[in-house]
Amino acid sequence: MRRNTTLRDKHRKTIAQGQPPCALCGKPIDYALTHLDPMAYVVDHIVPLAHGGHDTLANKQPAHRGCNRDKGHRLDGGPTLRRPSWIKTPTTQGE
Repeated sequence: MRRNTTLRDKHRKTIAQGQPPCALCGKPIDYALTHLDPMAYVVDHIVPLAHGGHDTLANKQPAHRGCNRDKGHRLDGGPTLRRPSWIKTPTTQGE
């Protein structure tokens, strides 16, 4: 089944309001990063579509691109994810 891109974009915008942290690791998301950055904002399906999850707002949460990729298609989301060493935590200027 094809997903509706208009609905996808609406859900992305709704979830990003208030700029919540990553639901998978709990760390802040930089919403200004380009989509290919591992620390960029993506929408994660809590119950993956591959396991019968629905493409509804209630089944979506904010995540880092890298955290979402690490989660993959696991149903339970696994334990709190730890970032691989290649993903750098953002630092503030002057540190």
